[in-house]
Amino acid sequence: MADRPENLPRRRLIQAAVGGVAAGLTCAMNFKTNAQQKMSRQDAKYQDSPKDNRMCATCAFFEPPKSCDVVEGEVNSTGWCVAFASAD
Repeated sequence: MADRPENLPRRRLIQAAVGGVAAGLTCAMNFKTNAQQKMSRQDAKYQDSPKDNRMCATCAFFEPPKSCDVVEGEVNSTGWCVAFASAD
């Protein structure tokens, strides 16, 4: 019954769907691994003072009191880097 021609298109569809889900999970796992890698302060052009009205305290990546999801090491809440993304 499994070898009948009318079952082949459905089987291929199921195989493609399962393959697509597996590829999506692999891609998501790779993104998470890459997201865990942080930039050095030098690569981020980090400075301890704000740039205009932009500063770490108002950035989406800032984790109080002195951490950042993007930049390695401690950061000052009044600091700034090129990865700044407004939390608003």
